[in-house]
Amino acid sequence: MVIDTHAHYDDKRFEEDLDRIMCDMKAQGMIAVNASIDRKSWEDTIRLIETYEPLYGMLGIYPEYVADYGDQDLDRIRELAAHERIVAIGEIGLDYHYENHPDKELQMEWFRKQISLAKELHLPINVHSRDAAEDTLNVIRSENAAECGGIIHCFSSSPEIALEYVKLGFYLGIGGVVTFSNAKKLKEVVKAIPIENIVLETDCPYLAPMPHRGERNSSLYLPLVIEEIAGLKDMTVDEVEQITEKNAREVYRL
Repeated sequence: MVIDTHAHYDDKRFEEDLDRIMCDMKAQGMIAVNASIDRKSWEDTIRLIETYEPLYGMLGIYPEYVADYGDQDLDRIRELAAHERIVAIGEIGLDYHYENHPDKELQMEWFRKQISLAKELHLPINVHSRDAAEDTLNVIRSENAAECGGIIHCFSSSPEIALEYVKLGFYLGIGGVVTFSNAKKLKEVVKAIPIENIVLETDCPYLAPMPHRGERNSSLYLPLVIEEIAGLKDMTVDEVEQITEKNAREVYRL
């Protein structure tokens, strides 16, 4: 079974044909975990997981939005996380790429708060980290996030940092970017870490793999990612699919 550990099926680009995609995923034995980023997407995620059999969900506050949130929002996440198909807190983390994002200290404060919530709820975390590799790793260490475990979503750092996450028991989310010809660093990461620490993801509708780069992505394209990983790891496609399924089930307790 193919498990997409990070998707955004509440995105408006799926409005017209989501039923068809979910039907195709079910027919192919696929599962996806819908990530949320704000109040609206929490509610949308609950609606989706109650509507479509292939979907599970996660709840979190994306670093871009933390300035507009308070402790009452953490209470709402606690409430919604009681749903049996909510399997993680995410996507949460740090994003220093854009100047108009909240300042670093506020982002780190909310990252810590949500890690604490995940530990309280006995749920893993799904971590967004962009241009913030050192701070992300430091917060995860200082907050003992290994206690809840989780996935570093859309991993884009060095093999050295990847191996530090492996030591902490985290999984790395690998998606369509690994199929790009210029993704040399990520290909080295995949070669360097054990397959037992890799999970599949799309971040759809973003980051479609080759030869669909620039198109709307979906979980249905994950076999292309599996093929690339198999080639990099000198494994069969079936081996990669089976092991990454096992990994996803372990981290999300499916």
